[in-house]
Amino acid sequence: MSAEKNLTGVRRSRPRGTADGKDKATARDQLRTAILAGEYMPGERLVEAQLIERFGVSRFNIRLALQDLAGEGLVEIQRNRGAQVRKISLAETIEITQVRMVLEGLVAAQAAERVTAAEAGELDEIGLLMRRAVEAGEFRRYSDLNQRLHGLIRKIAGHATADRLIGTLRAQLARHQFMLSLLPGRPQVSLPQHERIITAIRDRDPAAAETAMREHIASVIDVLRSLEDTPGAHG
Repeated sequence: MSAEKNLTGVRRSRPRGTADGKDKATARDQLRTAILAGEYMPGERLVEAQLIERFGVSRFNIRLALQDLAGEGLVEIQRNRGAQVRKISLAETIEITQVRMVLEGLVAAQAAERVTAAEAGELDEIGLLMRRAVEAGEFRRYSDLNQRLHGLIRKIAGHATADRLIGTLRAQLARHQFMLSLLPGRPQVSLPQHERIITAIRDRDPAAAETAMREHIASVIDVLRSLEDTPGAHG
């Protein structure tokens, strides 16, 4: 039995198994981060006892966190076998990226309609940093800036539903996105694509922004398709 204070300051018991929303959210967010960082690999079992010890929350909250991540497509829960990190095939990755292309095109168009002068300056700054990263061969930094750029575009657009859906899709794609970021020559190809997106949003041209974003993600799909014959790319 856990305990908490009531309004009089007297500690009272909280029934075992009661969900603590903060604990669940903390465990969910930390586990999501660990999965996306590759600490748990696709197909690896997520043992409740180990998760309880790692995150310091109850079994009840761990189970709720796993259910949330299952809803996001990161975890698979099988009856009598427990939870594991969900394997996402390359074919499914391509399908997810096709959906993302439509959503991110919409977001880019809306960002072009709403962008402020200050936000346009921030986009330009990220674009400059991306170019410097490519020129210096700092491709991990370029990948981080890529994530920052797409996040800023979603923030500018302010489309809550699209932002939520894109967040879920990108989480499912994390492993293959990391593979793409390390492909030789990929940053040199995607940099001018990102610069076209930035220019269109800065110029407040929704049609051009949507086209540039869709063309960029279409090129990602082309690269994913080229990986279909690569050994180990389907896991």
